[in-house]
Parts: sequence; C-alpha cells; structure tokens
Amino acid sequence: MTYANDRLFEEIAYVAYHLHWSFEEILDLEHPVRQQFVNEIAGINRRLTGEE
Repeated sequence: MTYANDRLFEEIAYVAYHLHWSFEEILDLEHPVRQQFVNEIAGINRRLTGEE
C-alpha cells in the first residue's frame, strides 16, 4: 500500500510550517513518526485556540 502523494505533501507542509524543518528532514521521518508530529502539533493548536 502506498501513501497518497497529496496527503504526504500535506503532512510535510504542516510540519514544516510549524517546526521550520526542511523538506528532506521531514521526508526522512518514518511515516508513524511524522504522523505523530502532525497529531502533536494539531493538539497544541487545539489547546491554544481553546478547542479542547
């Protein structure tokens, strides 16, 4: 099973925007690790905006 390119770029853009990491640094992460960063950033954003 391959991971959809659109979703991959969405994750990379999200992490890069918030952590200012390079494309290569983020792409080097294993998918579960990258997904965990996405989840953690989303949680932080929800707490900051009072959505949680």
